[in-house]
Amino acid sequence: MVTGRDRTDVDAVVRELATEFGDRVAGSALDVRRSGDVDAAVAAAAAQLGGLDVVINNAGVGLYANLESVSDDDRATTMETNLSGPFHVMRAAIPRLREAGGGWIINIASLAGAHPFASGGAYCASKAALIALTESVMQEVRGDGIRVSVVLPGSVATGFSNRTRGGDDSWKLSPEDVAEAVMSLLKHPARSLPSRLEIRPSRPGKG
Repeated sequence: MVTGRDRTDVDAVVRELATEFGDRVAGSALDVRRSGDVDAAVAAAAAQLGGLDVVINNAGVGLYANLESVSDDDRATTMETNLSGPFHVMRAAIPRLREAGGGWIINIASLAGAHPFASGGAYCASKAALIALTESVMQEVRGDGIRVSVVLPGSVATGFSNRTRGGDDSWKLSPEDVAEAVMSLLKHPARSLPSRLEIRPSRPGKG
């Protein structure tokens, strides 16, 4: 089940994946800040795809400014998307995963949550809170066979933000690097729970 705020983007991804996976792919346009949207999407995923096994929380926004310049709207958007969104998804998904006898929740945070930077107060705070939320929930549900991990990527060349060093993104992680890290978690034996994974560029840019 692919989700996103823009229906056109969601439909495009579903069509692309359907060429390989057929009717095992579905999509839902939603805003993770709205708990009702999330509840409906999780229910639809379980109904259309035969249950829930893995949940990846990757929705996020990055709005950067010195604290005195951050508007209330930007602060709220950042915190509600980066923190409340995963909260809503996990709350909706855990009962479904428990019904299935276990599964995975993987939250994509950021190294910024552990290593704050100037002009990123709201963003860094949202990711630090997501790390704490993930590690708390991990302890709540691991007895149910539900493994919960948080991935902390460094800079990724996605167009997510305009923060760059000299305009050269070649030193950054690629989206495929992060996806590979997520897939490596899913391949761990059932007795293993890598609860926190940091991934950073091997050769950071200058500046």
